[in-house]
Amino acid sequence: MQAWLPDLQQLLAHGDAAVLVTVARVEGSAPREAGTKMIVTRESAKHTIGGGHLEWKAIETARQVLRDGMRSPHMRRLERFALGPSLGQCCGGAVILAFERLDVGDLGWITSLAKRLAAGQSTVRSVSFGPAPDAVMLSDPEPGVDAADCLLWDGAGFDDSGALLTETIAPGDFPVVLFGAGHVGAALVRVLATLPCTVRWVDERDAQFPPVDSLHAHNVKIDANDAPDEAVDDAAPNTYFIVMTHNHTRDLELAERILRRGDFAFFGMIGSHSKRKQFEHRLAARGIDPMRIARMKCPLGVDGIIDKSPEVIAISAAAQLLQAVEANASQHRAAQTA
Repeated sequence: MQAWLPDLQQLLAHGDAAVLVTVARVEGSAPREAGTKMIVTRESAKHTIGGGHLEWKAIETARQVLRDGMRSPHMRRLERFALGPSLGQCCGGAVILAFERLDVGDLGWITSLAKRLAAGQSTVRSVSFGPAPDAVMLSDPEPGVDAADCLLWDGAGFDDSGALLTETIAPGDFPVVLFGAGHVGAALVRVLATLPCTVRWVDERDAQFPPVDSLHAHNVKIDANDAPDEAVDDAAPNTYFIVMTHNHTRDLELAERILRRGDFAFFGMIGSHSKRKQFEHRLAARGIDPMRIARMKCPLGVDGIIDKSPEVIAISAAAQLLQAVEANASQHRAAQTA
């Protein structure tokens, strides 16, 4: 799920008003892409539209919208910011930011959006910026269109009454199945908890897992399972598998099961180059196609990092995972435009 959405739900459910700031349009070079969001309240700001003086000005503007909204609760505003010397930023482009004041009355569409995204449905959100703005509208995207997108329709110019923001909000979370609750597994989960993914964390040893509350991660599900192979079979196509158990025999069994599926988005396994060589021979002897074996990332992690501490391995593994996510997304976009 989009990380901003549960935070917004929680704020509004507690009776707080907030301003949702969206990068509605990017002109030239900018720190974040269109569709990026930030939440601003009277006391805090969550998430980021790129930092720097732009973000400071956006927070200042959002708090003005909050104050003005005392008289007009569903206030909306568009403002253009040039990312040049006036803001002390060297991007050289410009952004148009959309400011929407929200309160408990907006929980309906926000809850509906959260349910749709949790069910894997992309959703078009339409927001008008006229003097008497319509309610936020949610709809299905056009058939075959499921990628995230954000467009600002100017009408007669966004200072007039015809501006409309339409954005396709995609589920976005990539599924990870992580085997192993040792020191490296625990370190990796702490990194994954900050990323737009869902994690099924599997180990046979129930006592190895930390208390669920201590994770502070809404996207991690602990699975103490005597038959971890089931997690491979249950996973959806295009899942990202990471194997780092305490048992080489178990690693081999999991590797064989993952490779036989063949529909994984990524498969990484902790280990040395010698472990990889051994596994290549054993997997080939079990009839696994060498082309499929070649997709196994072992040793796990990006090249050039040799430190073996759990925290460093975890960051290196997460970086390699994100490389795979970016590569797969690029292939998907290319296929859609072909």
